[in-house]
Amino acid sequence: MTLRALALLTFVLVTYNFTANAATADTIKVNQQVENPDSALLKKRIINHNFGSIYEENLRLSFGGNEYFNKVKTQLTADLAPNFILFSSPNSRFMFVFTPRVKIRLLSSEGAPVKSPSYMPGASVFFRVNEDTFNPKFFSFGYSHHSNGARGPSENPDGTFNTLDGKFTTNFYTLTYFTGKRVDKKDVITDRYDNLGLEVHAGLFNLGLSEGLKDHYGFIRINGGRVYNFIKAYNDPLEAGHKTYANWQRIQFDFTYIADKYDNYSAIDIKKRLNVSLKYYYSFPFMQGSALVIGGGYRGQDDYNQSFQDSYGYVTIGLAAGLSFGYHKH
Repeated sequence: MTLRALALLTFVLVTYNFTANAATADTIKVNQQVENPDSALLKKRIINHNFGSIYEENLRLSFGGNEYFNKVKTQLTADLAPNFILFSSPNSRFMFVFTPRVKIRLLSSEGAPVKSPSYMPGASVFFRVNEDTFNPKFFSFGYSHHSNGARGPSENPDGTFNTLDGKFTTNFYTLTYFTGKRVDKKDVITDRYDNLGLEVHAGLFNLGLSEGLKDHYGFIRINGGRVYNFIKAYNDPLEAGHKTYANWQRIQFDFTYIADKYDNYSAIDIKKRLNVSLKYYYSFPFMQGSALVIGGGYRGQDDYNQSFQDSYGYVTIGLAAGLSFGYHKH
């Protein structure tokens, strides 16, 4: 299979399923007083089950489409992030997820090459710190690796970075705190989630990094964002008088601020320290789990391996899906 075919296959895969698991619509708020051990155990299991759906709603989405106004023109960009749910149980407040994320840019040049994809596998543990599923509070702790699979020297003889076939490697840890709020209205459920977290790269301690990154790459980052997810009630086509709930619209804002010293940029040099994005998702009833996406943003430090020195604004259009693989008993 050629790289171009692989990129096109990636674009098809991301249309498989959209964002949040609509099971959120089944979330039950349990706050009654319980008087016996069996009722207390049932309450705890219901809360853990509903938090599992909330965790899934905050997993990374997959995307396929294109970005415009990049430093290097592309025909197709894809961010494939399948989420393998390895542990999620009503008996536990924890969920463990493995995400073998891959970012691809199909270049708009002769032969339409895919140059050094970003391989970003990672794992995360989610755990709740309260019991209110209408106002959830929870953490995630994760570890990720980022490399491009290239074997060439990271730097050119003149000291510049080798963006053609240079090796790129970094490893990092994240700790993120989430808060949420659910509002039920007639035929629409609105879930809002805020997150704020710290990202620390092992390169800060001269570990797990390719040549030349120290003092030129952001090793301490503050990440955050806000998500509004709108779930709409539709008439159940199989059972008259009943409703079925499905994802309808989503608005997502994300930011990253590089907090440590690099390349002598000042702390207020936003053009080199801040990455921001805003995306709007719309899912038609016939789309069966995918959504149209339009958005844009600015990258002070590009997140595509050896392109990290690039800074630019961009607009993106495409399709999105939330690829969560897990086994659930119904």
